[in-house]
Amino acid sequence: MRHFKILFVFLLFLVASCGRKENHPYTFYYWKTNLKLDHEERKTVDQATVPYLYTRFFDVDKVNGKFQPVAIITKDKSFQTDKQIVPTVFITNQTLLGISAEEIRFLAESIHLLIQKKAEEYHLKTNNEIQIDCDWTAGTRNDYFKFLKELKKISGKEITCTLRLHQVKDKKQTGIPPVEKVYLMCYSTSSPLENSDKNSILDINILKSYLSKMEDYPIKKIEVALPIYSWGIVTNHLGRHKLINALSKRNLENSNFKKISDHEIQVLKDGFYFGSYLNKGFKIKVEEISEEQLEEVISFLQKKIPHFNIIYYQLDSKFVLDRKF
Repeated sequence: MRHFKILFVFLLFLVASCGRKENHPYTFYYWKTNLKLDHEERKTVDQATVPYLYTRFFDVDKVNGKFQPVAIITKDKSFQTDKQIVPTVFITNQTLLGISAEEIRFLAESIHLLIQKKAEEYHLKTNNEIQIDCDWTAGTRNDYFKFLKELKKISGKEITCTLRLHQVKDKKQTGIPPVEKVYLMCYSTSSPLENSDKNSILDINILKSYLSKMEDYPIKKIEVALPIYSWGIVTNHLGRHKLINALSKRNLENSNFKKISDHEIQVLKDGFYFGSYLNKGFKIKVEEISEEQLEEVISFLQKKIPHFNIIYYQLDSKFVLDRKF
């Protein structure tokens, strides 16, 4: 009888374990030019279970044939956190087009020096990693990979990079970056400026199709970036679109709006809405991501990637309020 009880308890434990969602440590991307934290943001990041905050330092673009840092960070005294800062730099794909070996070295040196300068100037406690974010293509892959190696050599840091869905699906064309760890970006599944009934931030069917062979990806250290941001897509009379950042469904409650569907309204009266002048007849479609969608993505990825941390994009009180992490 005692053996039966032990077996029964073991089976119960097994069933409970199989049904339980794996607990993934999490943190955030910080993607604003002026580093500052309000009460909600500080509380949220302090509760995050990964000791890092992935912080964008600047972008790099090519302007009139010259490499330029764009939107370099400034820091407010409210930006206080115990998290170690992971400097993150976005590089446009056009920066790498037709780049020479000398320019690759110059670019790597310049990025390393500017990261160092800003970390020292603002007394940021950085860790031993630099993350590069670039939507590289088959045409720029070789030079981008050379740049990543050069940056590692010059900085002496661990260099990691982001990985977009198409770079997984088309890995034969886009190649495998020379890094030990990648960050899988599970958002931007389509352009918000196309006429489409899909959610451009995250369409789960597109994600599943692009990542159907994710388990075969040669780099095994993979962290997962998930979206918590939202926006409104405004369509004018000519069918042209523009984005209004950080809109959610609750912003659509207005007597000057006519509800078309659960996430879409039509403007009934000319006026300023959300900082933009919108004419009567304009439409606004809100795109946001639900807890259920995030759970479905996590559940799918758990079958593909053994263990992963989650980095939510992005830390902003508008996006973290009422979220359960």
